[in-house]
Order: sequence, then structure tokens, then C-alpha cells
Amino acid sequence: MLIEERRQHVLSEIQKNGKVIVAELSDTLGISRITIRKDLNNLESRGLVQRTHGGALAPQPTTLVDPSLKEKQRQRLKEKLRIAEAATKFVRDGQCILLDSGTTTTAVAQALRRFHNLTIVTNAVNIASELAGTDFEIILIGGTMRKNAFSLVGPLAEEMLGEIHADILFLGVDGFDSSVGITTPNVLESRVNRAMVRAARRTIAVCDSTKFNRRSLALIVPPSAVHTVITDSQIPEKDLESLRAAGIEVILA
Repeated sequence: MLIEERRQHVLSEIQKNGKVIVAELSDTLGISRITIRKDLNNLESRGLVQRTHGGALAPQPTTLVDPSLKEKQRQRLKEKLRIAEAATKFVRDGQCILLDSGTTTTAVAQALRRFHNLTIVTNAVNIASELAGTDFEIILIGGTMRKNAFSLVGPLAEEMLGEIHADILFLGVDGFDSSVGITTPNVLESRVNRAMVRAARRTIAVCDSTKFNRRSLALIVPPSAVHTVITDSQIPEKDLESLRAAGIEVILA
């Protein structure tokens, strides 16, 4: 069997079964596992498969759906609370904390209530409201509100962030592809998030494990722009290894 014939066979197996296993392909085709892995790596580089530990899956489609904040609140609540608790360990009184919009960052905001002296900068109207009863200094950046996300975006938001210097950014995630980076379905949101990354000394991505192997429309930043990722223990092994190999700290909450 020629190389391309073999790779077409692999693709047909994925189409039929949704996945392939390196060991099974090696036995079926009578070739080494090293050769199969090379085939899968080639197919992944062409965007035709998604590599996993020990095999491959059909590639995940680009996500264009932009669910509302209310819809997101019902998903993976326990994991978000554990992630938020782990996030507070990076915070010290007296710091300036930048909070992106989203349900996980809202959980972080709620967990920050134990502190007494923080400056909170956010583009999330609901987070500013959540912390309104605290002694914190709350700075809500300007901009146009995205009604389904309660977030402020646009040139005004980006301009104000250019004047901010924060200690830590807690960045919410819609999609995290360990080879591409952090993505979001909304282009305006991606620009604001990118400005947040530039404004912060340290960027910490907070996301549950379902956000990995997902790619949305607009790139925010590549993985190299992130210092720490806080997620849950169900993160795919491949992504965990890839992030740590890139020198990114990964906290499993």
C-alpha cells in the first residue's frame, strides 16, 4: 500500500468509526506504530485529523456559536468554583486585577470577595455589579455592550486598556487549541481581550477542560502569551503535555 493510500485508509476509518487507534492500525496494516504515528502527524498538520494520546479523532469544527451568559452559567458549575478557588491563591491584597467577562471569571470575582484591598478592572458589567458592595476600587472600562455576554467592547474599551497596568489578568476561554491558542466567537471581544493581555504583567487563563480541542472564530493570543492555565483534571493528556512542554504552568483544580 502506497503512503497516500494508507493515509486515505486512515481517514476512511475515522469517518466510519469517529476515531482510530495506533495499535489497531499497526496490526491491521502490518506496519510499525512509528510509521502510523508519522501518518497521523502528517494528517493533523493538514487539518484532516485531531491527534489524541494513542490515536486520532475527526477534527473539531470551528465554533461560531456565541452562547449567552445565562446559558453558560448552567454548565460545569462545580469545576468553575474549584478553578475560581485555585485562582485566588495567585492574588494578594493591594494588587490590580483585570477580569475578562464570562462565567468562570464571574466565579473568580465572587471568590475574590475574601480580600479587602484590590483594584478590579473589568469589561464585564455583571462582574462590576457583583463586586459593587465591596471595599474594592472598581474600574469598569467603556465601550459598547454585548447584550448576550454583558461585556463592553470596541475602540473605547481598547483605548482605556492601553492606559492600564494590572498585576494579573484572569482570562476566560471559549476555545483553547494548544497548538493555536485562545479563541472566541466574537472578533470585537478578541481585540479587547488582546488589549487586556498587553495591560497585565501576568496572564492566567481560567477554563474548564471542555474548552480544549475547540477553536472559535477569532484568535485572542497564542499559547506563548499565557503564563498559567487553571483547569480541571479532565484536560486531555495531549493538551496538558503540550502546555507544560511550552513552559506554561498548568494548575489542575
